[in-house]
This record gives sequence, structure tokens and C-alpha cells, in this order.
Amino acid sequence: MKEIGMALLIGGAVAVLAGLLLMFGSRFSWPGHLPGDIHLNGKNWSFSFPVATCILISIVITVLLNIILHLFRR
Repeated sequence: MKEIGMALLIGGAVAVLAGLLLMFGSRFSWPGHLPGDIHLNGKNWSFSFPVATCILISIVITVLLNIILHLFRR
């Protein structure tokens, strides 16, 4: 039962964080506009690939998943 309780707490925390991000996410304009993000504009086209943003998101998700997995291994 302890594992189920921990999973519910972590799931609730993730839901709260996702809700806060959706509520206040429009105030942050930096995702997709970091140095290292690629933006190309032509006459009738545009291309955008946020390389630095993808790397930053990958690092954050990796750290969070490692913390969560560490908590479940106890």
C-alpha cells in the first residue's frame, strides 16, 4: 500500500505542476527563443527547430525521472 500511496502523491504533484505551467506558461516567452535555437525565414516559408530548448527540456525530464525512480527504490 505504501507504493500506491507514493504513486498517488507523485501523480498529484505532477498534475499540480502541469496545471501551474498551463496557467502561468504564457508569461514565459523564452521556450523556443534560447540561444542555439534555429529559426529560418524565407519569402513564403519559415522553419524553426528549438535545439537548445529541446536539450534543456531533456535535462529537466531526466533529472525529475531519476528523482522519482530513486524514491521508488527505497
